[in-house]
Amino acid sequence: MVFSSLSFIFVFLPVFLALYYCVPANNKNTFLFLGSLVFYSFGEPLYVILIFASTLINYLFGIGISKYKSGRAERFFLFLLALTYNFGLLLFFKYTNFLVENINLLLRTCGVNWQFFTINVSLPLGISFYTFQIVSYIIDVYRGKVMADKSFASLGAYICMFPQLIAGPIVVYSNISDALKKRTVSMRNIDLGLKTFIIGLGYKVIIANRIGTLWNEVCTIGFESISTPLAWLGAAAYSMQLYFDFCGYSVMAIGLGEMLGFQMPENFNYPYMSRSVTEFWRKWHMTLGAWFREYVYIPLGGNRKGALRTIFNLFLVWLLVGFWHGASWNFVIWGLFIFVLLAVEKCFLLKFLNGKNIVSWLISHLYILIYIPVSWVIFAITDFSELGIYLGKMFPFFTPQSTASFNDFWQLLNTYAPLLITSVIFAVSYPKIFWNKIRDKALGIVILLVVFWYSVYLLAIGVNNPFMYFRF
Repeated sequence: MVFSSLSFIFVFLPVFLALYYCVPANNKNTFLFLGSLVFYSFGEPLYVILIFASTLINYLFGIGISKYKSGRAERFFLFLLALTYNFGLLLFFKYTNFLVENINLLLRTCGVNWQFFTINVSLPLGISFYTFQIVSYIIDVYRGKVMADKSFASLGAYICMFPQLIAGPIVVYSNISDALKKRTVSMRNIDLGLKTFIIGLGYKVIIANRIGTLWNEVCTIGFESISTPLAWLGAAAYSMQLYFDFCGYSVMAIGLGEMLGFQMPENFNYPYMSRSVTEFWRKWHMTLGAWFREYVYIPLGGNRKGALRTIFNLFLVWLLVGFWHGASWNFVIWGLFIFVLLAVEKCFLLKFLNGKNIVSWLISHLYILIYIPVSWVIFAITDFSELGIYLGKMFPFFTPQSTASFNDFWQLLNTYAPLLITSVIFAVSYPKIFWNKIRDKALGIVILLVVFWYSVYLLAIGVNNPFMYFRF
């Protein structure tokens, strides 16, 4: 079940909230935990057992680690065992077949007539997200930053909380530990949460789902048959679809959290307005960036051990970020592509890009307008031969390409121009500034009603409604 579905909007959510508000305060965590497992079961009924078992095992790990004082070997052993268990599950479900396929390829290359079998196993929904949440909890307990949660229901509510269970934001335990112990939900919380949810629903259904059909059409035509303008148009459409899909889910999660009495962290801060890749990744998927900064980059030494060590730390972080996104080499290439740009910026380019003069302003925005579609094309296309063809279409002066008619470009541009313009408008901060002024006024209510019911209409007629983050 996804947030942008009629069954969630009109069945699960109202029933859950009605019961949640009636449950006594000291039982709310239990109800949230169980309700979240029910929510998860609509998508992965078998893997409910897995997430429940992970919650129980990590509850016991947390209790066990907290029993021993810092410096004790037993404490460190339990900590390593917990990390091995959590990352082991993630590696098994997400990367086993990837590893087997690459070993088989290596064996064939070496002329060895032996092949390992892949396993028939599906990827549990949201395993990358909830694994990172669990690991952050275990690390913080080991560090002594937080106390181990003595309540199984409370920890279960944190790990399995349905607003952020399958697509983030990645919530660190210390950020909501107080709310898990005591929280209140006022009518103002419900009002603000509902409004935020509707805005996120509009991002997902009205913009992301519909502009995604342009990318689908480009894929249907075939990369060898598209013109250079259409290649850039398709990449722009995918970039907008990805942003409004993920941002829409994050905004809906924040709204749902508000209705439950939790303050979820912001996940996006208008990244397409950035002037550098460095700034972009401070504004895109901010909770993932914060996780890697806190639990990987800083422990490695961050930027405190000289320029070469800083570059190495960046390399390792972005190698892991790329691999975290999927078991495919294009994700690794994507992560390393970003690393190279970040390293170049850190060495000398960033100062120019952040300059106050008009030349720096223009060049920095042009640089990002090229970076964004190229980056997301590498992210989107897993087949290397297809990726090479597409990039060749985007940059025909680097590789000889047959000249394609521009008719495909003009036809699709004419069809999707209103959506493209809408996506550009809402990818910048000005609509939010205006929205904050009218949110509680009559005009704001009318806009919300239009957005909500138009979204419902699109879902009812069966408009394209993909779940882009099922892989994670």
